[in-house]
Amino acid sequence: MNKRFLQRGLVPAIGIISTVFVCSTTCVAATEKKEPWQLAEETEVWEPVPAVISVPSSGIPSDATILFDGKNLSQWQGAEGGEAKWKVADGTLTVVPKTGDIKTKESFCDVQLHVEWKTPTLITDEKGKLLESQGRNNSGVFLQERYEVQMLDSYNNKTYPNGQAGSIYKQSIPLVNASRAPGEWQTYDIIFTAPKFDSAQKLTSPGYVTVLHNGVLVQNHFEIQGATEWIGKPVYKAHGCAPIRLQDHGNAMNFRNIWVRKL
Repeated sequence: MNKRFLQRGLVPAIGIISTVFVCSTTCVAATEKKEPWQLAEETEVWEPVPAVISVPSSGIPSDATILFDGKNLSQWQGAEGGEAKWKVADGTLTVVPKTGDIKTKESFCDVQLHVEWKTPTLITDEKGKLLESQGRNNSGVFLQERYEVQMLDSYNNKTYPNGQAGSIYKQSIPLVNASRAPGEWQTYDIIFTAPKFDSAQKLTSPGYVTVLHNGVLVQNHFEIQGATEWIGKPVYKAHGCAPIRLQDHGNAMNFRNIWVRKL
């Protein structure tokens, strides 16, 4: 060893530093040892706190907008504006054929939508011929006036599967047929994520829809391909929030208990 280091007393200093370093590392390691509850706290997130809502026996969440409660059409208008001409009686909204679609006065983007609907028990025409396929009591709910969840009497009624009840019309076949018999009330619970467009009107994110028909999952986060078309392929065209629309397809369909939550 170099004598100069000994003379200057550097060796003891180095020894002290090493001891301090070892001690420091050991002590920190000892102090960092945590109890299980302390480790659990590291993954606990306390904010933001979800808003409190109530869900009474009616099943309608307190933060929902009631679109039809069986009393009137104050939340609705004709598809081209003006008064909605469908009939309200005994708590039920009934399509008056050939009076046109109706739509909400308010516009919506992302929503949770609940609709109860019923097809007529009459499944024959005026000559007694059995109504079949798309002629069997047809209607639909259009999200943002463009994207249709089909309504149809699909109980023992053969039609093209991407046009039966629970389909995203002409785009997605339902996972199962959960239809009830004519004259029985049915429910749709729909979760809709609206498509997004940039300032250049270009699609940046497609729309998505999940549908439960009578409590059964029939559409699982389906990616919407564009606006509903009867003929041709669906195509997106830029738009903002828009009304919910119910279809007059020439049949006396019934509706009740319609509400929506903005997401």
